[in-house]
Amino acid sequence: MYGDARALAREIYALSKAWPREERYSLTDQIRRASRSVMANTAEAWRKRRYPKHFASKLSDAEAEACECRAWLDVALDCGHVDAATHNALDVRYHALIGGLVTMQRDSARRCSLASGAREPVVGYDTARGSEFPV
Repeated sequence: MYGDARALAREIYALSKAWPREERYSLTDQIRRASRSVMANTAEAWRKRRYPKHFASKLSDAEAEACECRAWLDVALDCGHVDAATHNALDVRYHALIGGLVTMQRDSARRCSLASGAREPVVGYDTARGSEFPV
C-alpha cells in the first residue's frame, strides 16, 4: 500500500506541475497534500500496528485522503487540466488503493497480532544523525 501511495503522490506532483498558476493554492496544493497524506497515513498506520485501533484509524485517514484525491482529479478533469485517459488511469489506481486500505482495516486484528510478526524491532535513536537504528 505504501509503495502504491508513494508512486501515486509522485505522479500527482509531476502531473500538477503543468497546471495553471492560478490553481497553485487551490487545486494543485490540495491534491498534492492529499496524495502525500495517503502515503504518510499509511506509513503511520504501519508504525503503530501494535495498537489495532490506532492502526485502523490511520488507515481510515489514508482512505479518506485517497477519496479526496479522486475528487480533486474530477475537478482537474472538469477544468480541462487532465485528459479523460489520464483521469481514468489515476482514478482506477486510487480505487484499487482504497480497496486495499479497506481490506487492511477489516483485517486489522490479524495484521496487528504478534503472530503476524507485527512487533516492531527495538530501536535506539542517534541524536547526532537524527535517525533510528536497530539496537
